[in-house]
Amino acid sequence: MRCLVTGATGYIGGRLAPRLLEEGHEVRCLARKAGRLRDVPWAARADVVEADLRKPETLPPAFDGVDVAYFLMHSLGRPDFEAADREAATNFAAAAASAGVRRIVYLGGPQPPEDGGVPSPHLRSRAEVGRILTASGVPTVVLRAAVIIGSGSASFEMLRYLTERLPAMVTPRWVSNRIQPIAIRDVLRYLAGCAALPPEVNRGFDIGGPDILTFREMMQRYAGVAGLRRRVIVPVRPLTPSLSSHWVGLITPVPNKIARPLVESLIHEAVAHEHDIARWIPDPPGGLTGFDQAVALALAKVRNAEVETRWSAASGPDAPAEPLPSDPKWSGGTVYTDVRERLVDAPPGALWRVIEGVGGEHGWYSFPLAWSVRGWVDRLVGGVGLRRGRRDPHRLQVGEALDFWRVEEIVPGELLRLRAEMRLPGRAWLEMRAEPAEGGGSRYVQRAVFLPRGLTGHLYWGSVTPFHAVVFGGMARNIARNAEHPTPAHHLHP
Repeated sequence: MRCLVTGATGYIGGRLAPRLLEEGHEVRCLARKAGRLRDVPWAARADVVEADLRKPETLPPAFDGVDVAYFLMHSLGRPDFEAADREAATNFAAAAASAGVRRIVYLGGPQPPEDGGVPSPHLRSRAEVGRILTASGVPTVVLRAAVIIGSGSASFEMLRYLTERLPAMVTPRWVSNRIQPIAIRDVLRYLAGCAALPPEVNRGFDIGGPDILTFREMMQRYAGVAGLRRRVIVPVRPLTPSLSSHWVGLITPVPNKIARPLVESLIHEAVAHEHDIARWIPDPPGGLTGFDQAVALALAKVRNAEVETRWSAASGPDAPAEPLPSDPKWSGGTVYTDVRERLVDAPPGALWRVIEGVGGEHGWYSFPLAWSVRGWVDRLVGGVGLRRGRRDPHRLQVGEALDFWRVEEIVPGELLRLRAEMRLPGRAWLEMRAEPAEGGGSRYVQRAVFLPRGLTGHLYWGSVTPFHAVVFGGMARNIARNAEHPTPAHHLHP
């Protein structure tokens, strides 16, 4: 079949598309920027169409000739995520109906509480999107999953960091609520299987793994699988969802704006009420993946640097989407730059390996405290901070997150350009180049670019300029030094 996958640059869509290809389907990916999929290994076998679900006039070419359309978009983290998802779902449903699509598949969240409790905005929005798609006139399947356990998922990262970093913790009362987690491999199996469902199937299904646990039990079970000592967990009443999300944001890489809707969803029990999906997509011969096995599989992926996609793959809602402007467009405006160059007594290939390895566990090669403080300040003002890390310790792809940057461009062996996603009064980029030098060796060229926004932007650049010699100068010296004398000690001081 010809399958349209929205959200192919995200966590679920980026794993579903290659699975559909492996099963023999034709895959078309809808992306606002086709370049975001340029370096993804499977993208060469797919048809990538630029379109925007919030611009209905762009959608007909994406839906033309499609048999099955997957809605895997969400605007989690935006202040107006309910309105944004409602608009996207409405446009998606209309385009699918107009194009004669035979099946819509949507991955949503657990059903809102039926006991009179007030649903979280996140659950309310997921349910609303399901209703909009089901009412489209196109046979629709809504898969309702709670916590997804897989390497790189936001829920798994929350669980992993909380458990590994805190041997003892005071927790909110929701850690005692029951949850039915599901392994990412089972989610993908259901999503792919829905492509072949008969047209009379037009409904929602609860999907979950074989274990029903509290979040506290999940932390203890995680500790056991990871070889950690049993955790001391003390639930207390005063920790509200708002305080809980700040607590999660402080300890884990997941920022507050994403942690809060996830936490609010955990306030309600999330247990499957039926397993009707098995009538059309039977359980695998060995049964669905248990929690312990799902954790073990995810940890193996993390430790072997084989994480396919991460929760941070999607650009933040407040991140500038524009690429680095070309010089002519800057005429008449103010642009601040900081340029550093160094001759390196090593071939360009050795220099490039250091450049492509920046960030994450490798650090930024200068004044670690300064980078850490900048990351903490960004978290305090609602930004993503430094702890998003990187998906792979050695290789980067266009479009993926790298600490509080986004990879905007890569020319292998030559150029790495990063676009800032930290909170700033303007837009910023960091470029790193490896060039052959006359007479042998290589030249390292580093350029920071800042386009200020208003007076605050000018004041910001002036306030940080005195630190550039230490931060940017030290970074250039240590990258050059590390290329000349490779060492595992990446966090070097200037």
